[in-house]
Amino acid sequence: MSTAVMTSRLDLSSAADSALRAATRFWFAVTVMGQLLFAFAVASFYGHVSAQGNWLGWNRFMSHGYAPGEHLGNTAAVMHVLSAVVVMLSGAVQLIPQVRNRFPVFHRWNGRLYLLVGVTVSAAGLYLMWIRGTVGDLSQHLGSTGNALLIWLCAAQALRYALARDFRTHRRWALRLFLVTSASWFFRVEFFLSFLIFRGPYGFDPITMTGPLVTFLSFGQYLVPLAILELYLYARDRASSAGRFAMASALVVVTLGMAAGILGFTFASSLPEVKAVYASRRSIADTLSATIVSSGIDRAARQYHDLKSSQPAAYNFDEAELNNLGYELIHAHKIEDAVRILQLNVEAYPQSANTYDSLGEAYMDGDNKQLAIANYQKALQLNPRSQNAMRMLQKLNAR
Repeated sequence: MSTAVMTSRLDLSSAADSALRAATRFWFAVTVMGQLLFAFAVASFYGHVSAQGNWLGWNRFMSHGYAPGEHLGNTAAVMHVLSAVVVMLSGAVQLIPQVRNRFPVFHRWNGRLYLLVGVTVSAAGLYLMWIRGTVGDLSQHLGSTGNALLIWLCAAQALRYALARDFRTHRRWALRLFLVTSASWFFRVEFFLSFLIFRGPYGFDPITMTGPLVTFLSFGQYLVPLAILELYLYARDRASSAGRFAMASALVVVTLGMAAGILGFTFASSLPEVKAVYASRRSIADTLSATIVSSGIDRAARQYHDLKSSQPAAYNFDEAELNNLGYELIHAHKIEDAVRILQLNVEAYPQSANTYDSLGEAYMDGDNKQLAIANYQKALQLNPRSQNAMRMLQKLNAR
């Protein structure tokens, strides 16, 4: 073999290695940025509502986040949210090579924290899912259980090889652990990417959150990232130059898809959480929620009318405020209180199909079929294209 051919192959191999490293850094940067945005939104919102004593506010973005009197379940919810924030922050730092090389003591202690919190967040999630109950069906619960078991396995293996000082194998298991502890975040990214691709809900029922897409994502949230990781490790260590170039290209495509999902997730979920905290006007939903807990629904209803007449500019009286509070109360199984709040929203926004739709759901959950049908019919009258109202009316009339 001539020297020119050997040099050409070496140059091609070096270029393939550089391309794969660049694609990996691109993926890591987008992933960490997305997770930090999510961690900031979660910490801001839940920290804010907790500081205000508005425990029902935990139900706004979390199914069964708070239930009055259920101390063990509420503690598990707090542990789950707090651990999720810590594990995202800790995991992002743990995989940065410069931190690992320059601050080895910090890397070791941060790794121990990461392992502990990863196991904690998964255990709390299992309790909330199997004991307290959450949205989804059995297939989704099995998918999430598989994720928890993989977290425990990867944590144990990462610790085992770290103690054995087999750092090459340890890093492989640490990468796997990072992916499986990030599974719920990947779920959100993949879920909102599907909205962008299909231009709306597709492959699942948005009311019950069941269907083939959600079932697939319950397993795909960790199996797909793990499969991509194994392909990457194979390409990095054993593939030809062409194989490494192909893996680099695939990583770029995957990262661009993730970036789209992150943007959709940020604008649909994370930004509303942050906006609820840092808005210039006080949230009327948070105010009434605290009053319901301390003084009851009758006092909260009077407070709503008093504040709306005396301080309309100081509070946010947008339609979404009472609508969100109504659903928080529904998730907390306080159906009568939810009905009262959603009735106030119908009075404030009588031309909104959404207010009647939400009130119809509260009546349906309270087994008041007649009023549920009446409100869904009104919602359909105001918005003849409302798929949810049509679906709920079919469901109610079939009973």
